[in-house]
Amino acid sequence: MADNRTRSLNPALERLHLAWDLLVITLVIANLTLLLFDSLFLLAPLNAAFEATAPGLHESYSQVIRANFIAIDLAFVAIFLLDVLLGWAVAIAERRYHRWFFYPFVHWYDVLGCIPVGGFRLLRILRVITLLQRLQRLGMIDVRRWYLFGVVAKYYDILLEELTDRIALRLLDNVQSQVRSSDGFSGRMVEQVVRPRQQALIHEISQRLEAMADNAYTHHRPDILRYVRSLVGRTLAESPEIRRLERLPLGSQLSRGLESSISDLACRLVNEALEGLQSPEFSALVEHLADSGFDAWLRTDSHSERVSEQVLVDMLELLKAQIAVKDWKHKYE
Repeated sequence: MADNRTRSLNPALERLHLAWDLLVITLVIANLTLLLFDSLFLLAPLNAAFEATAPGLHESYSQVIRANFIAIDLAFVAIFLLDVLLGWAVAIAERRYHRWFFYPFVHWYDVLGCIPVGGFRLLRILRVITLLQRLQRLGMIDVRRWYLFGVVAKYYDILLEELTDRIALRLLDNVQSQVRSSDGFSGRMVEQVVRPRQQALIHEISQRLEAMADNAYTHHRPDILRYVRSLVGRTLAESPEIRRLERLPLGSQLSRGLESSISDLACRLVNEALEGLQSPEFSALVEHLADSGFDAWLRTDSHSERVSEQVLVDMLELLKAQIAVKDWKHKYE
């Protein structure tokens, strides 16, 4: 029966299903072989060559098979139709689909293959594929080890990559053309995409700024304080007042004490300022600054629109160059 089974069967019934599947595969192969041979038989040059090579066999085929070809094909069709009906009945009994009438739509190739007319007969080859899948699932065969499977899989992969790449490149070309030809694209992008999310973006920017500052101070606190002390010491050393103070009695001790006091004060101020990064006041300040900067960033003019559009076009061009790389050449070299 031409469908996939998902329920376990008892051994006897499983063997019966397997025997039926093998019979259907054999009949489909025989029917397709007959169709191919009969198509070649109708070609005048091949018919004449066949008659010259084996006149007795040619006469037997012409009188027995060719003369009764429709009846023979209908016999095959009757068995294939029986297979479809049995598969439909099993699907209904097992409630395999949401509605009882879904089966012929899911297995459309089996239904159309039962039509004994022209190209519909060629759909019977799909029955071989589905039956091979069933035998693969039952563990009777392993098509992945077949040489033909490897060849088909390789060229299918190549065809699929080439096809999807060409479609993607065509779509990106169309996008680039739309961006170049559109007026006020950047302005519409700001108003329709960025502006509705302005508050969320401002909050995210402020959170990241706070996290960045806090993380930098946590990991580099000794370096920051060392830099502050060095800066205070260098500033005091270059100060004329401090140099005059050092000329006085005990001036050196006074200048060193003053330097130490100012350094401690500066380090304490820096430390308290950076520790205050997590305060609500600092968060409000950062959000206010981000809000002001965000409004300035969102203002657009003709020059900024051209720059934004060119950046987008260049990004799409880079993406096209990446898509154009033929990965299958590296994969199958």
